[in-house]
Amino acid sequence: MADLEDLTVELKKLRDELELKMHLASLDAKQEWNELEGKWEKFSSRAGLEKSADSMNSALELLGQEIKQSYQRLKFALKN
Repeated sequence: MADLEDLTVELKKLRDELELKMHLASLDAKQEWNELEGKWEKFSSRAGLEKSADSMNSALELLGQEIKQSYQRLKFALKN
């Protein structure tokens, strides 16, 4: 469960950093952000349930990793 908590903290930090940059972003970046926000809401609400089922945690970690990769890609794109 600690891995899921660490991932949640890391995602929140990346999300907060990107949120500050979004007002200067292109339309494509804003569309990607909106899609990510939907995934974030899904992830954070499910992570908050703290269910102990291994299959739920595995699926949630996969979703978290997908969000993390998307945040990192968007962060890189906004630097250029």
